[in-house]
Amino acid sequence: MISDIQFQKELDLIIENAIREDVGPGDYSSLACIPDSAQGKAKLLVKEDGIIAGVVFAKMVFKYVDANLEIETFIEDGTQVKKGDIVFHVSGSSQSILKAERLVLNSMQRMSAIATKTNKYVQLLEGTNTKVLDTRKTTPGFRACEKWAVKIGGGENHRFALYDMIMLKDNHNDFAGGITLAIAKTKAYLKENNLYLKIIIEARNLDEIQEILKSDGIYRILIDNFNFEDTRKAVELIGSKCLTESSGNINESTIRSYAECGVDYISSGALTHSVYNMDLSLKAI
Repeated sequence: MISDIQFQKELDLIIENAIREDVGPGDYSSLACIPDSAQGKAKLLVKEDGIIAGVVFAKMVFKYVDANLEIETFIEDGTQVKKGDIVFHVSGSSQSILKAERLVLNSMQRMSAIATKTNKYVQLLEGTNTKVLDTRKTTPGFRACEKWAVKIGGGENHRFALYDMIMLKDNHNDFAGGITLAIAKTKAYLKENNLYLKIIIEARNLDEIQEILKSDGIYRILIDNFNFEDTRKAVELIGSKCLTESSGNINESTIRSYAECGVDYISSGALTHSVYNMDLSLKAI
């Protein structure tokens, strides 16, 4: 996984690019009708029940826009909230508050939706040893925040990108000439380039799992689009040789059954690609 320093750099880039995109040469609506000296105060209002996420990120945005803005926090990230709750107050330059408003809301609404969905999956797995993972099916340019939201919701992060973990999927294996060749070539490449990355291999059937198990040094096997019966057989075959992960169209009605097959992880792209933003607003007070 990427380091905390690298992750912070990703967040800084998101903020810088989003402000560039939204504000450009200036917030002319505010500049036209609000004096530079005007001071104001606003509240972050919850309009829908769920898990709040993005509070710390919002503080980063406000400080980037105007280091003199003051934020008084009442509810922290990861807290269950209900309609009518006030998450924080922000006070200072009215122009600065308005400049940051849309980025704060867009980010928190999406992050809260992801955290809420993740938390629901986590609750469905309560009592099992299976953990929920996200995927790379994220919004381009906003991945760091979305993966952060998954963790706030109680899930865990898969690899961040293509560079922090090896994941050999069906196309890699086919293009490389088969699973065994793909693994061998990968190990040789890592050794030649002094790279120390974990290796995950996708399996499409039980025969491929048996082939994967002939190679050493595999961190996790991705049991992709298996039914319950074959998933249980796969877990039994793999035993303690490496970790296991189920994926492929797993939803709220099936996730518990897959966990009960004994897999270590269940990954779901739906955590980030199929959510509806939580309703939040920033209102002047």
